[in-house]
Amino acid sequence: MDITGLIIFLAIGAFAGWLAGTLMKGGGFGLFGNIVVGIVGAVLGGFVFGLLGISTAGLIGSIITSTAGAALLLYIVGLIKKA
Repeated sequence: MDITGLIIFLAIGAFAGWLAGTLMKGGGFGLFGNIVVGIVGAVLGGFVFGLLGISTAGLIGSIITSTAGAALLLYIVGLIKKA
């Protein structure tokens, strides 16, 4: 992966983390937190979408997959915190 790909990867992660934080909690988690939530969400979203047979491609597909996975991650973390 070249530097441009890495920057795009981190930017998508930050955006997806911020968007998921806004949707699920009402605010973001700072730049580093958004990147971490977005990247872990991308992995989780890719896994779940793969199980469901949903294929996403391109920039918009990456953002949707990352955001859905990050929202799912935040939901699961919220359930664990309540327990």
